[in-house]
Amino acid sequence: MPELVAPTARLRTAWLEARDEWGPGVHEDGFGLHPSDEVDSPEGFATWVARLADESDPAKAGETGRMRCTYRWIVEGDRVLGGIALRHELNDFVLLVGHIGYGIRPSSRRRGLATWALGRMLDEARVLGLDRVLIACEAGNIASVKTIEHHGGVLEDVRDTELGTVRRYWIKIQ
Repeated sequence: MPELVAPTARLRTAWLEARDEWGPGVHEDGFGLHPSDEVDSPEGFATWVARLADESDPAKAGETGRMRCTYRWIVEGDRVLGGIALRHELNDFVLLVGHIGYGIRPSSRRRGLATWALGRMLDEARVLGLDRVLIACEAGNIASVKTIEHHGGVLEDVRDTELGTVRRYWIKIQ
């Protein structure tokens, strides 16, 4: 049974296996990984996980210079299956990429994990007091389109961005 967990250095080996399955240089949505993050060494991985915790902590978010964001890993046993992130603010960046971003490793796709995880993050958005969230996906990503629409996503538009052509959906939090 999958669960959502806060990022932890304990799962370093499992996370690296998931990253390697995606392939070198492929962006994994939902993990908050920046090009400057060094995750191959235990120290670098621990530093990255600490940054994610700081961005999730309301008392520390202002110190990091970044918006507040809740990160969760989708885990089954000791295997990292994917990641999901909930950005707490609406700003120009979120208008481009959305409040919620997620990714499922290739071998774990087509199991409903993204749909399940998105439902859990919508619950977290409700607790934060958000009344609606924006979610964007690549225009041709039919699996994400179905996941978003399953949760009541209403298409606002399809637009060309610096990240490619994206579909932008709003989900009303009930």
